[in-house]
Amino acid sequence: MAAVPDEIEVEAVDTRPLEELLDELYHGQERISQVDIYRRALAAELPAQLLARLNALPQGEYAVDEVTDLLGGSAG
Repeated sequence: MAAVPDEIEVEAVDTRPLEELLDELYHGQERISQVDIYRRALAAELPAQLLARLNALPQGEYAVDEVTDLLGGSAG
């Protein structure tokens, strides 16, 4: 049986498309619902890993800093 490496790159997802989408979504908006964020991400054809992260957010409205904190990233 082959050994499994100690360091597996699970989080090696490029989050730039998500950050760009959030920048666009929150332009002139203070809070946006999780459903609307997910719907726009799906329409923008973001990678499945990013869609899964957005889908895992609890229902509700979020400010951009709340979304990025929950997703573990940063957005301007």
